[in-house]
Amino acid sequence: MVIAGSSGRDTHPERDADDKAAAPRLGANVRRHLGRNLRGLYADSLATPFGERIESLLERLDRPKR
Repeated sequence: MVIAGSSGRDTHPERDADDKAAAPRLGANVRRHLGRNLRGLYADSLATPFGERIESLLERLDRPKR
């Protein structure tokens, strides 16, 4: 049975930390391969200018807080 609003996953921080510690690491070759492919996928979107709304939001983020 699925309860609305529930992800169905238990949230136990100590178990999550153990899972992350036991996760296998990626080798250098795999990381390089992923990096090259991700750069290739996102190169066009990084070269495309942002819209005016995004530009104004980014400028606001760069301003120091008062």
